[in-house]
Amino acid sequence: MGSNSGRNDYLEQVVAQQAALEGDLRTRKPMAAEAFAPAPAAPGGPGQPGRRGATAKRADRVGPAVQGSGPGPVEVRVTGFWRWRTVLVPPNAFVVHTRRGRSEPLHIGLGVSFRFDPATDSYLVVPGAMQTILINAYCICSELQGVLVQGYVQWIIEDFATAYRKLDFSDGEDPMRLVNIQLREQAEAAIKDKVSTMGVRDVLSDKQPIIEELTARLRAVAEGSGDAAGDGRDRGLGLGIVTVQIKEAVVSSATLWENLQKPYRSEQSQIARLAELATQEVISARETEANRTAEERRIENERELAELRARNESARFDRETAEQLRRTTRQHDDERAVAELAQETALHALRLEREQHAERAENLRRTQELRQLERDGELADAATRTRAAHEAALLDLERDHIRVTTANEQNATAIQAQLVESLPKIVAGLPAPAELKSFQLGGDSAALSGVIAQLTAVVEAFAPKP
Repeated sequence: MGSNSGRNDYLEQVVAQQAALEGDLRTRKPMAAEAFAPAPAAPGGPGQPGRRGATAKRADRVGPAVQGSGPGPVEVRVTGFWRWRTVLVPPNAFVVHTRRGRSEPLHIGLGVSFRFDPATDSYLVVPGAMQTILINAYCICSELQGVLVQGYVQWIIEDFATAYRKLDFSDGEDPMRLVNIQLREQAEAAIKDKVSTMGVRDVLSDKQPIIEELTARLRAVAEGSGDAAGDGRDRGLGLGIVTVQIKEAVVSSATLWENLQKPYRSEQSQIARLAELATQEVISARETEANRTAEERRIENERELAELRARNESARFDRETAEQLRRTTRQHDDERAVAELAQETALHALRLEREQHAERAENLRRTQELRQLERDGELADAATRTRAAHEAALLDLERDHIRVTTANEQNATAIQAQLVESLPKIVAGLPAPAELKSFQLGGDSAALSGVIAQLTAVVEAFAPKP
């Protein structure tokens, strides 16, 4: 630490070490080939051998050259020729294989090899190893002082089916570069937000709050949160945060850093000086008086330091008590809010149950009334039919009675007159006679009665028997 020149040598040294470490961790990868060499045409097939579609060119840029492993971020081997190729993926690399006209990938997973047609297929290969992000966050604390916080984040792909849809792995040299940059920016923002609420001494002495805040934010973004829904689960970006660590926290201002170190240095200098005075006490009385004065001064300093420590302890106790009270109040408020919500839910469920019971009772009552009305209607119809049948029977009896009475009131003369009137009809209904006989009738009334009797006998003989 150079105090005279105003330079922060320690800060420069830490930054240089961080840059060297970042250079060591970066994997040097050559650029992938833009396209494969032209494939020979199939025997007897039409077309030029060098003409290929855009889909095949994009697929060629993802993978290495045919027949062996070529340059690229992942050592992928493609064997075969023309449209009969096989992509061999290493066991520690993720791959997604799509085909034109298919909405879902044909193959997706870790180390999955597959058949590949350059005319219709495309695939993406991403390293599956753990990634390390180095962080240099230049922050401003609550005391408006600059602080450099250095750390690192290690992450890995957990759900590649989600990651390849939401993240950009299109960098031909380093597919993880854009993802690392995005996560690094989010990590730096989280560190700056947390450091802005802390003091310089808190940042230098206790880095656990920064680690917890950074871990929570990165996991919320990378891994997502749980939900319901079907499976309804939010998978985030499909990434998993392995570890988050803060390596160093350095004050940017050299003057402030020296001022923070001065109390300890002054205390050590004072102890050394008092030791020298104690040694010189045996030399002379004056030095003895000086030593006594210095001792009194030391005692006064210790008293002041004790008072200062007592004030600091009191202030720290007050802060801890206030924080504990705030947390307890917050916890009780949350519990009360949860209890109120549970009570409202129970009351709402009870109201719904009561309404359902009332609705079922009303439906039952209406059903019973409907059944009662149906029974009353059936009884009324039965009574009506019974009464109509009874009245019809009475009418039949009355008609028979009148007919019998009328028949009884008729005398022999009336019957004969009716028979005479019916003779033309009776004769018309008789069969044609085989022979005709003539009879001479006299004028005697008794003879007429006999003729009528004979005609009656003839009619009864021809009448159908019951």
